[in-house]
Amino acid sequence: MPGTVVVGTQWGDEGKAKVIDLLSAQADMVVRYQGGHNAGHTVVVDGVKFAFRLIPSGVLYPGVTVVIGNGVVLDCATLFGELDMLASKGIDTSSLVVSSNAHLIMPWHPILDGLAETARGDQAIGTTKNGIGPCYADKVSRDGLRVQDLLVPSRFRARLAAVLEQKNALLTKVYGQPALDFETIAAEYLGPIATRLAPYIGDSVSVIHAALGSGKTVLFEGAQATFLDIDHGTYPFVTSSNPVAGTACSGAGVGPRDLQRIVGIAKAYVTRVGFGPFPTELLDATGELIVERGAEFGTVTGRRRRPGWFDAVMQRQATRLNSLTEIALTKLDILDPLETIRVCVAYSIDGVRHEHLPSDFSMLERAIPIYEDLPGWQCDTTKARTVEDLPVNAQKYVRFLSRVSGAPIRILGIGPGRDEVMDVPAAWLDNEAASE
Repeated sequence: MPGTVVVGTQWGDEGKAKVIDLLSAQADMVVRYQGGHNAGHTVVVDGVKFAFRLIPSGVLYPGVTVVIGNGVVLDCATLFGELDMLASKGIDTSSLVVSSNAHLIMPWHPILDGLAETARGDQAIGTTKNGIGPCYADKVSRDGLRVQDLLVPSRFRARLAAVLEQKNALLTKVYGQPALDFETIAAEYLGPIATRLAPYIGDSVSVIHAALGSGKTVLFEGAQATFLDIDHGTYPFVTSSNPVAGTACSGAGVGPRDLQRIVGIAKAYVTRVGFGPFPTELLDATGELIVERGAEFGTVTGRRRRPGWFDAVMQRQATRLNSLTEIALTKLDILDPLETIRVCVAYSIDGVRHEHLPSDFSMLERAIPIYEDLPGWQCDTTKARTVEDLPVNAQKYVRFLSRVSGAPIRILGIGPGRDEVMDVPAAWLDNEAASE
């Protein structure tokens, strides 16, 4: 298998880390290809919770090489905090490779992020204020500093001087904030940061291609999710990069032919954080139940997630955008108590039925979900270890979602633990009569 991409297909928080952890057991290398530390992934191993924001969760498996690719924007303090956390739990991180071409989040990035978000007022996007967007903006405007600059102090100082002059002018003249000190920043980045990061810096493209060329299994993971994509998401309420599967090519330095398996992660319902349209949002007791049972609070921000019914219109679009070969459905167990479960199969917008997502996302504000109601199962699914162990109505629900999503569900999660997951055989999916 040349390469496998794991991608979120909703608005994030679908449980990518759990699926990545599962697939990492058969992988030789796990590569993070975009995003920053503004999204968290949680894995539970033997009751111990591991929260990741930068390092691929494949690091939990001995012998797996983990790579932070060139498409990532790197906050060194967060990275070092994760390294310390893993070391405290006896996890070896010596395999980590950090791309020399990854861009550094600098001290002005989170400051400008927060100031810009405040200035938006009622038009605020809901950014985490971690500096991700400003760092990507500097990358595109060719004002960024890269990891490799830390290895050449004279180059780092020259680039820092040029960029800091611009940023200080913005901070002082536009926002009335104090200027940042050149020598303080240079001393920190060329001192403790460069010293600690240097052993991990490498040519990630060559490392990845060496693995692919020798027939090793390489897993590519992104941050955030399809509908937070800067091009394909619900703009402007999106992230600053492209989480879709195709970005694994540019963000890791591989070609399309290196990718064969594309696994889309979806929850058995939908959540999103922050602002933006949400056609199936639940603002009632059922929504509160889902939030409580699903512990729907952000790993990074702690913000409450907005819950809603599964949206097959979104899922079909995600299937198309990512060329999904399969879907991993997570958190089925959260729906266990419900008597009736709704699935949005289409939208009514201005009286017109839409089977696919409109290209004008402002239309989503007027979208009325067209639902199909399915009977709940009202019993515990967390003890099931095969799909045949599931209650009949849970089996019907999984088959229905597989049918309306445009790609087969092949992995099913029924709890947070490593063992609370199962394969979904293709033959079982096709045997519709078995759950009647």
